[in-house]
Amino acid sequence: MSSWIPWRARAGTALLAVLAGIGAFAAPVSAQADSQPVGLQSVTYHGYRIEVPAEWQVVDLAENPRACLRFDRPAVYLGEPAEQNDCPAGVVGRSAGIVVEPITARSAGQATAATARTQSGKAIAPTAASSNGTIQIAVEDAGVLVTAAHTPETENLVRGVLASAELTGSAERTALPSAARRSDATPLAAAGPQPGSYVGKGFDACTAPSQAAMNAWQASSPYSAVGVYISGSFRGCAQPNLTASWVTSQTNNGWRLFPIDVGRQAPCTSYSLKMSTDPATARSQGVTAAAGAITAASGLGIPAGSAIYSDIEAYTSTASCKASVLSYLSGWTERLHSSGYLSGFYSSAASGIKDAAAEYNNAAYTRVDHLFYAWWNGAADTNTGTYVPSSYWSNHQRIHQYAGEVTESYGGYSINIDRDYLDVGNGSTPTPSCSGANVDFTAYTTVQSGSSGDRVKAAQCLLKAAGFDPGTPDGIFGPDTTAAARNFQSSKGLTADGVVGAKTWTALLSRGSTPTVQSGSTGEAVTRLQRALTAALARTVAIDGVFGSGTGQAVRDYQSSRGLGADGIVGPATWGALQSGK
Repeated sequence: MSSWIPWRARAGTALLAVLAGIGAFAAPVSAQADSQPVGLQSVTYHGYRIEVPAEWQVVDLAENPRACLRFDRPAVYLGEPAEQNDCPAGVVGRSAGIVVEPITARSAGQATAATARTQSGKAIAPTAASSNGTIQIAVEDAGVLVTAAHTPETENLVRGVLASAELTGSAERTALPSAARRSDATPLAAAGPQPGSYVGKGFDACTAPSQAAMNAWQASSPYSAVGVYISGSFRGCAQPNLTASWVTSQTNNGWRLFPIDVGRQAPCTSYSLKMSTDPATARSQGVTAAAGAITAASGLGIPAGSAIYSDIEAYTSTASCKASVLSYLSGWTERLHSSGYLSGFYSSAASGIKDAAAEYNNAAYTRVDHLFYAWWNGAADTNTGTYVPSSYWSNHQRIHQYAGEVTESYGGYSINIDRDYLDVGNGSTPTPSCSGANVDFTAYTTVQSGSSGDRVKAAQCLLKAAGFDPGTPDGIFGPDTTAAARNFQSSKGLTADGVVGAKTWTALLSRGSTPTVQSGSTGEAVTRLQRALTAALARTVAIDGVFGSGTGQAVRDYQSSRGLGADGIVGPATWGALQSGK
């Protein structure tokens, strides 16, 4: 690793303007704008140089390899993280932070379809995709992978830092391995839905432990389940170990995973990322959060049928705050169900969990499938005391976090954890538009006899859900899939050639109920609409279950091109055209 020397530099005009406008950083509590511009420091690693606010901590991982890569306070981390990090279990929230590490086989495992790739790292910064509040750029001419975490309030600041990037004469090229470049690469798969059916002890930690630590704990600890923070734009710790390979290894070894998403928090808190006080908007925000969690889970090989838990920290409840939280969870649950996942909810037993129980039978809200409650009473059981009636969520639907922020050591590996007790089951897996395969793609390319891969598996699953059985979806387009496709096409009046092209994709993806949806609508029908429009228009329409301006424009474009009234409202005529493959 080349050395780094922080020094206070003359501030770049653009970055200073951002700093002056929003403050040096946004803390986990409500941020106050700094009335005065702050200075910058220049930080260099492997010939990759960026300018960051002078107040940011700079951590050299060569000197402190076990440092916790935490984003709840602004910092830059330089170098390769150790496989085991000293992270407290209770890190909550996010401000901003950047990790610059060498491109290696290990770090390349973190790359996803959203990872941008560039030679210099500079010009791509303003447009690089952000996923779950994280921008990731592989700067191959410097041989570094840059991971930048932000909140909505600090995104412009972080993009400004990335845009300040320059390469020095010491930069040496390392290309991202070819396997990490494949946006359509099929991830390794977990050993079934997670956490599945399990009764016993587990733990959760801020960052996924190393393989060696997991092996040691499996051999000598009382735990067989682990909570993993897979997604969310308010996740506090980086996850250098968390890859599809890690997930597969743990589940093959017998560990049960309970995936956790940390997103918007209750509006009656001082956290910087909060859900709206308007219930309809909060519901949409829950849909968006779930879409991000599904993308993360799918990328890690955590399949449909798994439960994903939304982490909403403790709050002092009011009627308005409760309505926002339960509306957010309704959107969260509906979007997870639309892709075949179970919904979970983590919170304090005395606030969020109590509120959810109070409205258990209220049809205005969509009930979550699992509870994950913090009640640090030291009892390893799933009793909820007076917080939740014993008859609610009683069918293997509970996780009790019974102790918090304790350090335990097994086999020479110490980890700061929260202790959990699980009584969970597969439950009644929701019926999705297609079960068992990812059906969300940025493009639905033609597949036919001889094709293979994720899109073939999606087509097979959709055909099976439509009642035209191609056999077990295996991602291989063989004779049974061709026959099923022909039969489906005949039922829709399409050319029965057995080739799944744009028209067949459109008809398959739009199949289902046909409620009127328009600007402001959310839920499963909007998700199906967005998929079908992506296929029909041969352009990417964001698949997030929220009918926003982009979806509205796509609807009008579709309606106009198909001779329909271009009002942007999807009623019987538009649904009929889509479901006919037009």
